[in-house]
Amino acid sequence: MISKSLVSLTVLLLGVSPAFAFPRGSFSGLSAREWNKLVARSNEVDPPSPPGPLTYNGTKLVHDSAHPFQAPGQDDIRGPCPGLNTLANHGYLPHDGVATPSQIVTAVQEGFNMAHDTAIFVTYGAHLVDGNLVTDLLSIGGKTSKTGPDPPAPAIVGGLNTHAVFEGDTSMTRADFFFGDNFSFNQTLFDQFVDFSNRFGDGFYNYTVAAELRFQRIQESIATNPQFSFVSPRFFTAYAESTFPVNFFVNGRSTERKLDMESALSFFRDGKYPTDFHRAAQPSDTEGIDIVASAHPVPPGGNRDGKVNNYVPDPTSADFDTFCLLYTNFVNQIVHGLYPNPTGILRRNLIKNLHFFYGGIADAGCEEILPYGQL
Repeated sequence: MISKSLVSLTVLLLGVSPAFAFPRGSFSGLSAREWNKLVARSNEVDPPSPPGPLTYNGTKLVHDSAHPFQAPGQDDIRGPCPGLNTLANHGYLPHDGVATPSQIVTAVQEGFNMAHDTAIFVTYGAHLVDGNLVTDLLSIGGKTSKTGPDPPAPAIVGGLNTHAVFEGDTSMTRADFFFGDNFSFNQTLFDQFVDFSNRFGDGFYNYTVAAELRFQRIQESIATNPQFSFVSPRFFTAYAESTFPVNFFVNGRSTERKLDMESALSFFRDGKYPTDFHRAAQPSDTEGIDIVASAHPVPPGGNRDGKVNNYVPDPTSADFDTFCLLYTNFVNQIVHGLYPNPTGILRRNLIKNLHFFYGGIADAGCEEILPYGQL
């Protein structure tokens, strides 16, 4: 049985090998001393503690008069997550697609009734690797100057589009990074989503469909993507995101755990709540992941030697039985790899954000990792 704490971690769409070669902003070549001088003159933020849980956490109308749909403009940023795109299009997040972690934690609870601990862990994990820790801003899509000047390399601050850090291979409705566009809606993949819903769900997407489609997408990536990687944490998150349409995109007034295709298209393609949409009836995260993961077990691994159909299991990858290893490697390898020697405000904000991040899984029995000490 997969523990609640592990399930919390699985929704973290992060990778274990930072893409250090991501295109950088004009400040990336600064020395630590020059960076600290610049930060002193910039819009540095002392990050506040995360928002608390909802006061009322039942279902309610979220596609209301205060949150009408507004399509993104030319300069607005959208990314690989249909849920965050929807929240930005309906005003639960800033419409330009750049937000603070506090705004995101509040929005995913208000707009979808995501469980508080999951909201904390997912948001601060993404912010630590893809956001600007000095200005406390994160792009829900591509890299942008709206988040402020970049910290010194090898920090990325690339937004959620960055491959192998937040976004990963074998998505249900987005293509693998190897094929070029890993963040836009893919109609061919959505057609397959519909086909599997018809074949295994009588026209609806449910956990049974999720299990079959998840296995299909893994097999397709093995057969077509020579760079396919399916190690932790993408190993977990691929299964976790398969449950999201059932847990977050089904109208909260429904007693049936199944998603109709019209609503699915509205979320995945348009980033739009269906008419009269109510959020989930109770705080949710990845309920159903046991069903999806156990239907067609695939060990963590990837295609080796740049060849398709050359999938090799990776025994060093964390799996569902090694939750604390997943957390420890994220902090010690990914975050510390991006920020090896921070000083001043950057170090302070790293310490604070890492503690906020840990707060999302504080009940998991893992020792808190403190690579930069304490304040």
